[in-house]
Amino acid sequence: MASGDYRLTAVLAFMLVAGTTAVGWHGGHTPGNAASRVRQLPLAEQANVRAAAIGVSSPGPRPTPDAVAASTPTPSTPRPGPTTRSSCPAAATACVDLNDHLTWLQSDGRITYGPVSMEPGPPGTQQATPRGTFHVQWRAGANYISTEYHVPIPYAVFFAPGGVAFHGGSLTTPSHGCVHLDIGSARYYHDHLPTGAEVVVF
Repeated sequence: MASGDYRLTAVLAFMLVAGTTAVGWHGGHTPGNAASRVRQLPLAEQANVRAAAIGVSSPGPRPTPDAVAASTPTPSTPRPGPTTRSSCPAAATACVDLNDHLTWLQSDGRITYGPVSMEPGPPGTQQATPRGTFHVQWRAGANYISTEYHVPIPYAVFFAPGGVAFHGGSLTTPSHGCVHLDIGSARYYHDHLPTGAEVVVF
């Protein structure tokens, strides 16, 4: 028997045994509900079964770059919806959504970083983060200490009156009016928000 015939015989035997096992053997008759438990394999999976039976690997279809990107894990932070995004004008470089506790950087209305989670000051109090349109005033660097609260506020980027800034801080404890970011995001904001950049808090 030629090797090709042997492989074909092996494949057929494998498929017969697999099919018999799938439906259950009852004296040559399938149980009444067997059809509901059996499904036709897609062509790609059939090719893999045949390839496994003869001992070769099946490369299968190559994923497209879009498919790879879609399967790549993404941060758990939700993306802002169209309504939220439209609340931040295209002219803004940084956007802060107080309701959803999100912030992001953008250029001409297109998000370039984030959105990332943030923690603002508690709404309805004197320490609430102010809403409005502001501009970056100055950046304080990695080791800055708050002159009012005497605590570290690393990578502070001051943008609103009263010392309101983006800076590294707790994402579970409300700020004193600032916008707390995780330390990596705080550093990114510090390095990518120049003096004069527009910040919109809504």
